[in-house]
Amino acid sequence: MAFDPTKLKVVKDLGRQDILFGLARRPNSERVFVGSSDFKLYDVDLAAAKPEPKPVGEHGSYVTCVALAGEGKLLISGSYDCKLNWWDASTYKPVRSLEAHKKQIRSVVASPDGKTIASIADDMACRLWDVASGKLVREFNGHDAQTPTHFPSMLYAVCFSNDGKLLATGDKVGRVCVWNVADGKKLAQLDASGMYTWDPTARRHSIGGIRSLAFSPDGATIAVGGTGKIGNIDHLDAPARLETFDWQAGKSTLVLSTDGKHKGLIEQLAFAPDGSWLVGAGGGNAGIIAFYDLKAGKIIFQDAAPMHVHGLALSESGDTLYASGHNKLLVWSLKG
Repeated sequence: MAFDPTKLKVVKDLGRQDILFGLARRPNSERVFVGSSDFKLYDVDLAAAKPEPKPVGEHGSYVTCVALAGEGKLLISGSYDCKLNWWDASTYKPVRSLEAHKKQIRSVVASPDGKTIASIADDMACRLWDVASGKLVREFNGHDAQTPTHFPSMLYAVCFSNDGKLLATGDKVGRVCVWNVADGKKLAQLDASGMYTWDPTARRHSIGGIRSLAFSPDGATIAVGGTGKIGNIDHLDAPARLETFDWQAGKSTLVLSTDGKHKGLIEQLAFAPDGSWLVGAGGGNAGIIAFYDLKAGKIIFQDAAPMHVHGLALSESGDTLYASGHNKLLVWSLKG
């Protein structure tokens, strides 16, 4: 069973000078791999009394995302240098490096069977790669390169369904596309534009967008994380926003916002193993963590996270959360 979100407490807090972006956890362990603003990626054993991050390798810019695949034997990292790099997860030896996109890579996720990965970037393409060979399997193109006001858009979020048959992508202006992984066909397009703000007067600038996506365990619902409409776009000054969709019906089913004390972007989403709740984490000027009961249509618990969260992983039993972010690597317990 999943544990009680109201029992949330920090049990390990590892301070850092850098910003830690994506996080991948080795299954059934407290070892995590994280990408950093110092252009490196690290292996960290959080079970150690004094964890010492070990450098795995580096890119030519921020390492924004990491994923474990190939039965946990391979680590794939993505960066603003537009490259995807493969590493042996045990020896840290480089396996291959690809010029995977034309612009900054925002995220990479592994399929549930670990045989493929999906990457997204500011070139607005989602690409599916064979983990063993590094060959491009398929490309998904359904997001416009520009916003309606002719500024560059961005592709921020991507996720697989639990059975690996579906892929979802989300962009800056609030468009979600659901894809059939097997043939690349677009199955649905959803409107979550409540997460996008365009200021036509003060700054002529846009902000927000879809920052996180997660399919429910049965694949019927897709959860979308971001922020609400922002009045002052110089700050992420709006409550964090979660919206859910019955994607097959193309229908929005629920919208929940955190209270006025907890503002910013929901950058990561994860369902409890039994689907009883959904956790979202992110931040703005401060960190946010919120737990949602989708069946009851309410927020169970919300609080300030001790950092702006960029990476999140939930343990198999649902009793522990691992998070990376601004100047910290953190472990939360839900066991009380």
